[in-house]
Amino acid sequence: MVVYVLLFNARTDNEGIHTLRVDDTEDIVLMFENKDDATRFAVMLEAQDFPEATVEAMEQEDIEAFCDSAGYGCKIVPEGSLAIPPEGRVEELDWDPNADPDAAPQPPEAEDSGSTLSQSELDRLRQQFENLL
Repeated sequence: MVVYVLLFNARTDNEGIHTLRVDDTEDIVLMFENKDDATRFAVMLEAQDFPEATVEAMEQEDIEAFCDSAGYGCKIVPEGSLAIPPEGRVEELDWDPNADPDAAPQPPEAEDSGSTLSQSELDRLRQQFENLL
């Protein structure tokens, strides 16, 4: 089954995968069943000052094998679930968001939907999502 995960600096030597820290003991990779749900989660992360994440389609078995080898847990996010990033974030990352992504081949240009959300629009969307809780 194809699932969608969030990658930072996709297809570079400085690639990282988004994880959630659970109880300060386990990192969980979210595997979204729906691309739009993954994209919505990525936008909410950006509203929390995370670097821009790329939504990547991958085989569920490949992600599960990666998680096993890296000591991560994994969780399916069913289609239509409104997953919301937690407010807190870890202080130290296993991945260096400031490393030079130009040191490796750049990913192809993302499709341009014709519009870019302003910071105020992102804040408004974030508030709407929080109000749904």
